[in-house]
Amino acid sequence: MSAPLLEARSLGMSYGSVTALHDVSVEVRAGQVACVLGDNGAGKSTLIKILAGALRPTEGRLLLDGAPVRFGSPRDALDQGISTVFQDLALVPLMSVWRNFFLGSEPRRRLGPVRMLDRRTGREAARSALAGMGIDLRDVEQPVGTLSGGERQCVAIARAVHFGARVLILDEPTAALGVRQAAMVLRHVAQARDRGLGVVLITHNPHHAHPVGDRFLLLNRGRSLGCFNKQDITPDELTRQMAGGAELQALAHELRTTPAADGG
Repeated sequence: MSAPLLEARSLGMSYGSVTALHDVSVEVRAGQVACVLGDNGAGKSTLIKILAGALRPTEGRLLLDGAPVRFGSPRDALDQGISTVFQDLALVPLMSVWRNFFLGSEPRRRLGPVRMLDRRTGREAARSALAGMGIDLRDVEQPVGTLSGGERQCVAIARAVHFGARVLILDEPTAALGVRQAAMVLRHVAQARDRGLGVVLITHNPHHAHPVGDRFLLLNRGRSLGCFNKQDITPDELTRQMAGGAELQALAHELRTTPAADGG
């Protein structure tokens, strides 16, 4: 079997006496979705920042195509095909969809000694790239802030794919979305996977992760609870593991045995 596109081995991250991450490992393979699940404070944000090049781990190492790698910055990771879509999406609400699509890499044409913004090429390239991902927008000139939350997520995903991402890291892309919008985003996560990208989906919702995921890393208080293949774990078991099965069972027992409060 070929080496994973990106692999984290025994990652640890400490801030003085505080341990944010301890002995966490995960593989990201081409054409697969690796889901990282955990509740608030589980260590998901720390892990995503390490994978994205925003943090350098205090323990463990990263491997890219099987070779050790150290990212000096998010730009460094991006240059090597690791694209991260954070929750804020890095979109400018008042700017048009196509300008957001090319933000910082706008196409230009030369007019004598001056290089001018090539609006026509930008609009057509953005429209074509979005359509290729199945995203049909009314007008790429409309401000991106007029799009729904799901549509904005899809634009950010399509942008990463267009600019050559090999590994796509998505930070809670469905967290603030309703059922229909979340389904739209998950459909495009699957499309990115089917194009051969390795996808890391960070989420606290096992019912969003399980339909698209191939492998599931469960985190709790900075430590791994295990990494499971899809055929080995159900959505209900994911939920139980995330919440802490023993705690839930104890709570259920307590609620069954505690007398109802006297309303009088």
